[in-house]
Amino acid sequence: MLATAGKVPAGPGWAFEFKWDGVRAVVAAAGDQVQLTSRLGNDVTAGYPELAGIVAASGGRPVLLDGEIVVLDERGRPNFGLLQDRMHVRHPSAELRARLPVSYYVFDVLFHDGESLLAAPYDERRARLAELAPAERVLVPPSYTDVDGKQLLEIADGHGLEGVVAKRRAARYEPGRRSAAWIKTALIRTQEVLIGGWTVGEGRRTRTFGSLLLGAHDADGSLRYLGHVGTGFSDAVLTDLMRRLRPLARPTSPFDEVVPREHARKARWVDPILVGEVEYRLVTRDGRLRHAAWRGLRPDRAPDEVVLPAP
Repeated sequence: MLATAGKVPAGPGWAFEFKWDGVRAVVAAAGDQVQLTSRLGNDVTAGYPELAGIVAASGGRPVLLDGEIVVLDERGRPNFGLLQDRMHVRHPSAELRARLPVSYYVFDVLFHDGESLLAAPYDERRARLAELAPAERVLVPPSYTDVDGKQLLEIADGHGLEGVVAKRRAARYEPGRRSAAWIKTALIRTQEVLIGGWTVGEGRRTRTFGSLLLGAHDADGSLRYLGHVGTGFSDAVLTDLMRRLRPLARPTSPFDEVVPREHARKARWVDPILVGEVEYRLVTRDGRLRHAAWRGLRPDRAPDEVVLPAP
C-alpha cells in the first residue's frame, strides 16, 4: 500500500506517524525462518542479516509485516545517505554491519498467526502490532491519534525527520495501491529520477563525471528532461556510478525533448534504466529541478514508476 502526497489532513478519524527515511520492505517470518522482500518483489534477506531477530518478535508464529529498513545517524535519526552503503551489498561483511547496522521500523501487519488482516481497520492492525515481542533491531514506532497533524509535522521538522504520514483509522490495507487513505507530507522535497546521461568531469572528476542528466516520465510515458545534478556525491559513489553507467552507453539522447545545448554538448548518453533520488528546492517554469543534490540510487523502484513531480 502506497501513500498519496498532500497536505496534512485535518479533522477526526486520522492517525499520524513519522515518515522514516529508508527503504520499504515486507517481512515474512514463521518458525525460525525470515524473508525480506523489496517493493519490486526482490528477495533482499541476505543483505540484512541483523533483521533475523524478527523471528523472535513474532514468537515463531507466522507473521507478515510492512515497514522501513533504516540506518540511524549519530543523533538517532534515519539517514538515507548512510543506508546507501548497505543497499547494494548482497552479503555485508561483519565490519560493514558493525559500522552501519540496520533496523526495521514496523508500521503495519498484514497476516498474523493464521489470520489475514488486510480487511481489518488500521486501529485493529496497530493493536496487533503491539502484541509483537521486543526484538533486537526491530521497532514499532508510535502512532498518534489525538494530536494535530500540523503540530506533529513541526516536531518532525525540529528533529530533522522526513515528515509525517496520516492514515485513516477505519481504512483497510490496500496492497499495491496508492491510496488516499494514506497521505504523506514531506519536509524534504525529493524526486525520483532516471539517469539519461552524464557530462564529462573536470579537475578531480576527470575520471568520473561532472553531473548527471535527469528525467522522468510524463502522463503519456514520454521521458522529459528535469535538469542535472552535480553535488551530493562522495568519491566512492562517483566511482560506483561510473561503473554502472558505462555498460549503458548509447549514441543518442533518450529524452523525448531537446536537452539544452550547454548540457547536451558535453553529454554521454545512456539507456534510462538506473533510478535515483535527488533533493531539490523548487521546480522552475520550464520544468527543471532547481538546486538539486544527489541522495542515492533507488534499486527498490522500477523505471516506469518514475514520473514528473506534481505541479
